[in-house]
Amino acid sequence: MICATPVQPSARRSARRGGAAVLALVLAGAAWGGAGTASAQVWSPVWTASPAPDRKDGTPEAPVQFAGQTVRQDMRLGASARALRLRVSNELGDAPLRVADMRLGLLGDAGATPVLFDGRSEVVIPVGSVLISDPVAVEAPAFAQVSVSLSFPEPTRPAVRRTVVRIGQGETAPGDEVALDYRQNVISAVYGERETQPTVVVAFGDSITEGATSTLGAERDWPSVLARRFEATCPGRFVVLNQGISGNKLLDHGRSHSALARLDRDILALPQVDYVILLEGINDIRHGGDPAKPGRNAADMVQGYRQLVARLHDHGIKAVAGTLTPFKGSERYDAPSSEARRSLNAFIRDGGAFDAVVDFDAAVRDSADPEIFRAGAARDDLLHPNDEGYRLMAEAVDLSLFGCDAR
Repeated sequence: MICATPVQPSARRSARRGGAAVLALVLAGAAWGGAGTASAQVWSPVWTASPAPDRKDGTPEAPVQFAGQTVRQDMRLGASARALRLRVSNELGDAPLRVADMRLGLLGDAGATPVLFDGRSEVVIPVGSVLISDPVAVEAPAFAQVSVSLSFPEPTRPAVRRTVVRIGQGETAPGDEVALDYRQNVISAVYGERETQPTVVVAFGDSITEGATSTLGAERDWPSVLARRFEATCPGRFVVLNQGISGNKLLDHGRSHSALARLDRDILALPQVDYVILLEGINDIRHGGDPAKPGRNAADMVQGYRQLVARLHDHGIKAVAGTLTPFKGSERYDAPSSEARRSLNAFIRDGGAFDAVVDFDAAVRDSADPEIFRAGAARDDLLHPNDEGYRLMAEAVDLSLFGCDAR
C-alpha cells in the first residue's frame, strides 16, 4: 500500500519536459536526415541497467569477463517504440572499451540490423564515457523483447550491472540453445522513439530491487511485475525502469557507488524521469560481518534520505520511499540493525520527507513476528524475497498515486 495523496509532476517539471521534447525533436530530426524525413516526437528511456564496477566474476582461467566472444542480451522494453537507440557505457571501466559488430532485432524475428555510432560499426569508448548509437528503425510494441548481440574481440571488463545474457565463442551470436548466464555487460539504457511521452518511474535500490534472487530470465523482480500492473491498468502510459544494483548502499561505497554518489549518473542523467521509488538502507544498517562493527545508525540514514529527496526535487522528480523489508535470521542481523530498521521505517511512514510511501515491509512481513518474512515469501538467506515475495511487493504499490486509476 501507499500512504499519501496523489502527486503529479510540478509545473517546473512540465516546462522542463517540454523543452527536452523540443530538443529531442531537433536532434532526432538531424539523425534521420533533416527536413522532409521522419522525425521523432520524443525519446524516452524504455530499459535501463546501472553502471557498476567490474565484479571480477571471470573464472581463474579467464580473469576478464569476455575475450574473443559474442554476447547476446535480450531486453524487455517498458513501452512501445518505432525506433531505438542504445546507450553503451564505459563510465566505470578501467580501460578503453572496444565494441564491434553490434546488432539489434526483435526477439524471434529473422535477421538483425547493425547498430552504428555516427555511421561506424566498430568504436572505442574512452574510460569515463558513454556513446549513444544512431537510431535503429524497429516497430516494437510495449513489452516486446529486443535482442542485441555484440562482439568483444579483445579482453574486456564490462562495467554495467549484471543482467541475463548468453555467451558464444567467436563472432557468431549465440542461439537459444546456449544457457542463460548472469553477467555484467555494457548496455546501460535503451531509448525509444514515441509519439507521446510516458510517465517514467525509476526503481532505485539494491539487490532487492535489482531482482537478483528472482527466477533467472523470468522477469519476476518487483519492478517488472509493477510494470505489468501499470500496463494492464493504464496501457501505454507508464514505463518502469530498474536501477537496482546488488550490494548497493545509500551512504557508503561497497560493490558499487552509493545511492547518493550515483544519483546523478543513474537518475538525473536519464531523460524525462517523473518518479523515483527508493528502496535503500538494508546494506547500510547491517553489521559488516562482525557484530563489533555495527552498521550505520538511523540518524545518519535519515540525513542521507533527506539529501536524496532534496536533489530529486531540485529536478522536479517526485520521491517515493519503500519501507525496509525484514531480515531477521540472515547472517548480518543483530539488535542494533533491527532497531535501526524499525526507526527508519517509522521515519519513512510518518516523517513527511517523501512525496509518498510504499509499505513493502507490511506487504511481506510475518503477522506473528514482524521481523521476519512471511512463510513462502523469502529465499533461504531470509534477506532476499523470492518470486512470491517480489509479487507481494509489486502488489503493494497503489497505482493511483502516480495518476493511474482503474476504470
